[in-house]
Amino acid sequence: MNTPVAYPLPQPWPLKLAARFVSYVFHPLFLPVYISAYLIYIHPYTFAALQTDQKLLRFISLSIITCFFPAVTVFLLWRLKFAESIMLRTQKERIIPYVACIIYYWWAFYVSRTLPGSPGILTYFLLGLFLSVSVALMANNYFKISMHGLGVGGAVAYFILLATVSTEHIGPVLALVTGLGGMVCTARLLISDHHPIEVYSGVFVGAICQLVGFWVVM
Repeated sequence: MNTPVAYPLPQPWPLKLAARFVSYVFHPLFLPVYISAYLIYIHPYTFAALQTDQKLLRFISLSIITCFFPAVTVFLLWRLKFAESIMLRTQKERIIPYVACIIYYWWAFYVSRTLPGSPGILTYFLLGLFLSVSVALMANNYFKISMHGLGVGGAVAYFILLATVSTEHIGPVLALVTGLGGMVCTARLLISDHHPIEVYSGVFVGAICQLVGFWVVM
């Protein structure tokens, strides 16, 4: 009879340190900020009509609603003793943050959809975020789906879809995002208490939700 594998697996401390660094830098709360920064400041056509101060205002507003508000929600839950850790290690601790993120991401999507001149490639990304967290909340009733998996799966799928509608060459960016996605998933398997199926299902759900968002908006 096979003995169940316990997670996380024992690892050398340098590898664990590197994995923790990757997990923090590419935390799912930060990924919308990174993608927003790319669309606003690097992508040549998305926000080309905006002045520098308008771009900054748009970036700040997106960062507040997709990152700052969810982070404050988690912090308050931790300080009020509704969660033992800001890492949200149990399924029960994740329920309220999921519900809060559903509200925040729907708000961001609704504003982007109704704001004149808002690009569709931003709107379908925000819809994909909303859908992925909604599915994660339902899946949380049965198993602890990986939030990092959701984030990087959605990010990779988003850039693949972006490549299909962009006139400029974004191959290097897509390759970078795909490599980082694999790195993040590997890091979670090394240091978190996720089983591989929880990480893989997170990647799958994040990708499918971006695909649905693309189909609805574009």
